[in-house]
Amino acid sequence: MKPIIFYDSSIKTKFSIVVPFRNEAENLPKLLASLSFLDYPKELYEVMLVDDDSDDDILITNYNFYFTIIKNERKSNSPKKDAIETAIKTAKHDWIITTDADCLVESNWLKILDNYIQQSQKKMIAAGVYYLPKKGFLHAFQNLDFLSLQGVTIGSFGIELPFMCNGANFAYRKDFFYELNGFQGNEKIASGDDVFLLQKAIEKEKNAVGFCMHYQSTVKTHSVDKWSNLFFQRVRWASKSTGYSSFFGKTIALLVFGINLIWVLSFMLCVFNLFPLHSFLIYAGIKFLIDSILLFQASSYFKTRISWLLLSSFLYPFFSTSVAIYSLFGKYKWKGRQFKK
Repeated sequence: MKPIIFYDSSIKTKFSIVVPFRNEAENLPKLLASLSFLDYPKELYEVMLVDDDSDDDILITNYNFYFTIIKNERKSNSPKKDAIETAIKTAKHDWIITTDADCLVESNWLKILDNYIQQSQKKMIAAGVYYLPKKGFLHAFQNLDFLSLQGVTIGSFGIELPFMCNGANFAYRKDFFYELNGFQGNEKIASGDDVFLLQKAIEKEKNAVGFCMHYQSTVKTHSVDKWSNLFFQRVRWASKSTGYSSFFGKTIALLVFGINLIWVLSFMLCVFNLFPLHSFLIYAGIKFLIDSILLFQASSYFKTRISWLLLSSFLYPFFSTSVAIYSLFGKYKWKGRQFKK
């Protein structure tokens, strides 16, 4: 998929930026500060902060753009979906953009999206997300994992079989959201405010969905600081895969799980001399080569560095398989709340 060409045309699109948040006293002011540097007419966008029962104190000063803080109206097992629906009901503008409180945006973020909307006439747009650089193996591991997800996302749009996106940078027309009946049908799954809506749109009007392939349309976010937090974050993400309506998406999820499971089993058999070492090395080498190509392409687009690749490639099959299996049966915590499959 080729990057879009930016044309310095007149700005037309009006956006309502929706930010669900819970206990984000540290991150939310940083997001708002980045939004204050947007190079976009102030009258053409609003920021809607949806407070999902926070119990910390957030210091929010005045900014050079219009924003509101509203309370989340809970009605389902998914606080984030409820927060987005709460905002959409009173949103002033035709286009909704969701992002997260721990993100930072580029100054031309809205300008690039507006340009893409005018060029493509899409009704729903996914765009890129990547991690802010941090030192240490934990963050390098997360970065590689996240780059692989972003690479698969971009690749699936490139072959016109999209099934995945990231709600930290996701835009759609408000009338299209209602045409799709919003999140109806997957309210019981805590996550998936992005993927399920995307797959609904693909089923209804595939040509209405696109990916904005431009670096300045990306947003930056933070990796977590504990392995336990990483594990349960990925469990939350993986738990929605069984609810995919996309056959291609389900196939890819099963294929990835199968490849990593075979890697783990064959490695364990090698340890006990029950499987030929050369066969395992060939399998592992092919997997490493394919993964590396995907990762380097993704890192090139997001202009981020790759480190600890060899060790991460060794540990990842164990991590990924554990996450996949646990997500089918286990519980996880998110924003101080406990959820189950």
